[in-house]
Amino acid sequence: MALNPFPVTSFFFFILSFLIIKCSEADQMVPAMFVFGDSGVDVGNNNYLPFSFAKADYPYNGIDFPTKKPTGRFSNGKNAADFLAEKLGVPTSPPYLSLLFKKNTNSFLTGVNFASGASGILNGTGKSLGIVIPLTKQVDYYAIVYKDLVQKLGSYAANKLLSKSLFVTVTGSNDLLRYSGSSDLRKKSNPQQYVDSMTLTMKAQIKRLHSYGARKYLFPGLGTVGCAPSQRIKNEARECNEEVNSFSVKYNEGLKLMLQELKSELQDINYSYFDTYNVLQNIIQKPAAYGFTEAKAACCGLGKLNAEVPCIPISTYCSNRSNHVFWDMVHPTEATDRILVNTIFDNQSHYIFPMNMRQLIAV
Repeated sequence: MALNPFPVTSFFFFILSFLIIKCSEADQMVPAMFVFGDSGVDVGNNNYLPFSFAKADYPYNGIDFPTKKPTGRFSNGKNAADFLAEKLGVPTSPPYLSLLFKKNTNSFLTGVNFASGASGILNGTGKSLGIVIPLTKQVDYYAIVYKDLVQKLGSYAANKLLSKSLFVTVTGSNDLLRYSGSSDLRKKSNPQQYVDSMTLTMKAQIKRLHSYGARKYLFPGLGTVGCAPSQRIKNEARECNEEVNSFSVKYNEGLKLMLQELKSELQDINYSYFDTYNVLQNIIQKPAAYGFTEAKAACCGLGKLNAEVPCIPISTYCSNRSNHVFWDMVHPTEATDRILVNTIFDNQSHYIFPMNMRQLIAV
């Protein structure tokens, strides 16, 4: 009797991965997208964390989502992860914890979202809100996904699929807000030392991702964190908190330098850095040019600038979400996220370098 050296199940997944890659070449820009980060791109992971207070699974979140229901997104509708997927021609990557809950590891083939609201680059960030998934743990989860893909497809096919996929990391804002509000952290390190610890941790995690097949990365820098409504209400003039904004600038500068160094160390990686800070600053300073009428107050909340109470069922919300830059005390509206992602894919944009998204996908 002849032995079958290639199990039927492995053959099935090998063919499936081949078809996914070929389909992406024809109809999609990438075969899969893997997302890491915080509430800016969380599509529901925190819903599966029983001891987390950082959740958006209640009204009025999701009021403009296609289902009109809360999904775990900290937004009135879709967030940046959704718009990135639409631009790339792929389905929105499902939350990793939902796939574990459903025991549906087949969905790993088209990408996974590991992002967790309130989390940060550093492990201590977000702990005041209970259980969150820091970046290091998110990469741990990705390592499990990688091993599952290798088991299903074989090493060659799995790594080929991953080398053509896009890896997106959107995180760091919560680390800066934590530092800003902590006298203990300020005593232990100055702002430069703190952001240096963030970039060193980020570098280590990118190297781990690289060891598990990741080759193409999108790194949006931090935005004007100090201009969020929650920061504006800390002064009578309702102006941006420029100290927190300076932390964003320091981190972004460190991130860009680190990425340049990493490219020289790992020559087979390619990346696009998006200047979120200046794009968001332009929107806030000249809102009318982008179709907005309100750039300071949150749409959903209570109190000063609707930013003293989060967006919860007892909050009030604006009737026209599309004219607000901010949905709640810290998160942008669906309309703002759409503009940010459109700018990332604008071939004429000087806000993304050293290559634009289409160049990144093509390499």
